[in-house]
Amino acid sequence: MTPVLGVTRSILGQPWRWRSLAADARDGLTPDDLITQLLLARGCTRDALDRHRAPSIRGFMPDPSVFRDMDRAAERLADAVERGEQVAIFGDYDVDGATSAALMVRVLRDLGLEARPYIPDRLLEGYGPSGEALVRLAGEGAQLIVTVDCGAQAFDALAAARDAGVDVVVVDHHKCLSELPHALALVNPNRLDESADGREHGHLAAVGVCFLLAAALVRTLRARGFFSGRPEPKLIELLDIVALGTVADVAQLRGLNRAFVAQGLKVMAQRRNIGLAALIEASRLTRAPTCSDLGFALGPRINAGGRVGRADLGVRLLTTRDPDEARRIAAELDRLNEERRTVEAGVQAAAEELGATQSRVAVVAGRGWHPGVIGIVAGRLKEKLGRPALVIAVNEHGVGKGSGRSIPGVDLGAAVIAAKEHGLLQAGGGHAMAAGLTVMHDRVADLAAFLEERLAAAVEKAIGDRALLVDAVLATGGVTRELVEAMEAGGPYGTGWPAPRVAAGPVRVVRADVVGQGHVRAVVAGDDGRSLKAMAFRQADTPLGTALLAAAPHRRLWLAGRAKLDDWSARPAAELHVEDAAWVT
Repeated sequence: MTPVLGVTRSILGQPWRWRSLAADARDGLTPDDLITQLLLARGCTRDALDRHRAPSIRGFMPDPSVFRDMDRAAERLADAVERGEQVAIFGDYDVDGATSAALMVRVLRDLGLEARPYIPDRLLEGYGPSGEALVRLAGEGAQLIVTVDCGAQAFDALAAARDAGVDVVVVDHHKCLSELPHALALVNPNRLDESADGREHGHLAAVGVCFLLAAALVRTLRARGFFSGRPEPKLIELLDIVALGTVADVAQLRGLNRAFVAQGLKVMAQRRNIGLAALIEASRLTRAPTCSDLGFALGPRINAGGRVGRADLGVRLLTTRDPDEARRIAAELDRLNEERRTVEAGVQAAAEELGATQSRVAVVAGRGWHPGVIGIVAGRLKEKLGRPALVIAVNEHGVGKGSGRSIPGVDLGAAVIAAKEHGLLQAGGGHAMAAGLTVMHDRVADLAAFLEERLAAAVEKAIGDRALLVDAVLATGGVTRELVEAMEAGGPYGTGWPAPRVAAGPVRVVRADVVGQGHVRAVVAGDDGRSLKAMAFRQADTPLGTALLAAAPHRRLWLAGRAKLDDWSARPAAELHVEDAAWVT
């Protein structure tokens, strides 16, 4: 494959390649042609171009009945609605869990049933449903418990619930074992016995599966004549919650997920959800939120409560009907997010020092590390090292809570499940790109060796195949506001549907300095006489940052990255968020 601009080894040590092989179609594109190429390069077929240009729920929504146990779950929930039963929604403590629980609470509320949300404490109760919690909820009157974003491997807990005589419906998306725990219904597109049509939606976050269950529930009640004297819930108005959970859980933005996010952002811009509106204000966003804002501004604040001991704040915010309460909770989440950042910085520094000495899979553990930040640190460590990373916080009893993040092509969730089956873990599960586990401190070394052996070949292949994929090459003056706005029409972008990357130049660095937390800011000038602002985030201590800061006036560079709008000024202008660079030879 011919490298882009002849770059076979960049400053960061990788080749630059075209994302699409149709190189002859990239030059001289009009904005409409550009969007076509962006869609095709991301796997869209020509006969599906119109559907992907404007992803809609109608265009991508499957019949919920294609999923195993979906109809059974909907029938049981419909019974609960008609009988006025007490229902508890047991959710995970992350954003996907909070949004899933909030969606179910709001749907049932619109149907006349006030369900009780329950979010376990990350530190005291750990991940997923425990038998103690489910039995306690049953003892307090719950006749039906719906677990969301958890439960697919909760064998002991669901057995305890069965013995207590309470029905449990599991709505999850994490990997399953061949054997399933006992539940009245277990809705999960990643069941090993799922139908072929259901498996196509294995990339959904739990909140997306909950939306499909809500649709099935409304359809079931409609067939029973439930809405003869009352309006149906407007499920479309809940897509802002679905979009938030989908992006924050780093679900692949393809197919139905793209539609969820594209339409959810439109709903969010209207600020109908009192809690989300307050959170947007607390995040100091003055414009309509973007996909990036969901992942980097709103999601972390929802997560902050669960990370530092206030697990139910996210659900309370997303379900409140009181504007004053919404503002109070949003302010508290914003404060807790700042506290989380401070805690995270200390764990990250220690984890990076340990991870630098490890081989293909970084497995690091520390006593006293806060378990609420290990997922974020694992993600940062993975990005810094370019390989899978697992960060384990060990408590005073020697019990380690671990969170892992992977790289494309390396299925970390399957490896963690295998480690559990080999007796190395007390608990564990996840999906390809992320996993969680519980392990005793004296088994960490064994776990590291197991993951190293199991994943070595996949990691080597992933690293060997690593390349910076480029969508277009531009002169410096080609990075314009009009280009950015045109490319946005191919979104929303995220995991599985990557944002366009352009190569620009050649350029000379006019000036560069370090700002913020290790960010490099530069002004570059091109051969076309145009200048451009460039930002390289968290790159000050990397070869890329060093090259930008120390570039001699006569040396020329190609820059590659994302063209973005700097919307902090009164007149937004285009800038380049640099991800790599290469010397012009």
